[in-house]
Amino acid sequence: MTRGNQRELARQRNAKKQGDMTKGKRNEDGLSAAARKQRDAEIMQQKQKKANEKADTKSK
Repeated sequence: MTRGNQRELARQRNAKKQGDMTKGKRNEDGLSAAARKQRDAEIMQQKQKKANEKADTKSK
């Protein structure tokens, strides 16, 4: 019975360790640095445009 418990505890520790290892890593999406920078810039421009429109509607 003890060995079964040890095995289960080892599985849990290993699962936690594997989760911690991938926690802070970014997902590689296959884009070059320049392409990623361009994509991020477009996303930020869209967010800024949406924020400006929201601010304009509040001020009216």
